Amino acid sequence: MHFFDAHNHLQDERFGGRADELVAASRAAGVARMVVNGACESDWPAVAELARKFPGFVVPSFGYHPWYLGERTAAWSAALKKFLNETPGAVVGEIGLDRWKPGLAYEGQEEIFATQLRLAAERNVAASIHCLQAWGRLHDLLRENSRPARGFLLHSYGGPAEMVAPLAKLGAHFSFPGYYLHERKVRQRETFRHIPADRLLVETDAPDQLPPEVQRAECEVWNAFHPLTDPATGKPINHPANLGLVYAGLAEFLGEPVESLAARVEQNFTRLFG
Repeated sequence: MHFFDAHNHLQDERFGGRADELVAASRAAGVARMVVNGACESDWPAVAELARKFPGFVVPSFGYHPWYLGERTAAWSAALKKFLNETPGAVVGEIGLDRWKPGLAYEGQEEIFATQLRLAAERNVAASIHCLQAWGRLHDLLRENSRPARGFLLHSYGGPAEMVAPLAKLGAHFSFPGYYLHERKVRQRETFRHIPADRLLVETDAPDQLPPEVQRAECEVWNAFHPLTDPATGKPINHPANLGLVYAGLAEFLGEPVESLAARVEQNFTRLFG
């Protein structure tokens, strides 16, 4: 089986510069490709370097996450275009809307989101989208603006089940994170019963969204939990090699063999990201 991580942040400082080790462990665990998402100007160079270091394995993604818009320089748009133009296989993300984070200004988020979405549309590359408590406005902006013909990703989709169909009609793909395997995430898991078969993807969002540590004898990848800690704080963080565990948990929830889920997700990933 081959596993495809639709969304992570391998460049994150919490990994302490251990990319070689993390990639080796991920490959050994069956990970074939991963989309590594930049979130602001300061980390785009690190994403580009990972793409150069691991060609064909890292899909580089560049975008301004709504949490970091206050850090942007006057030249942010030109810098984003430069990274997209000069990095082979580059896609757009992480971009989006956020009305959940305390103290985060919403003003300006929609304009910057639409600008980045249009860049993805002009290049017909995937866009990876973050959305919290702004699903109605996201739907409106997607409908009103140019979108990449190949589609876009709603990473860690946590919106209502009734919005799956209208978002899919606009080109949405939906990725499932390991965090939704926690027992308390019943609503989020149930929503994934409504995702069209050809729009389903899987992600780690590493180093975030740590999945539960579980052991299930009936499926060997259930036993593939990879513990990892932030060297600066000692706190547990998510290892990108935990992707197989996420596949196994989602397959069990959907009532299908992990092998068939993996084959379907591979097709979906390749269609969206190339």
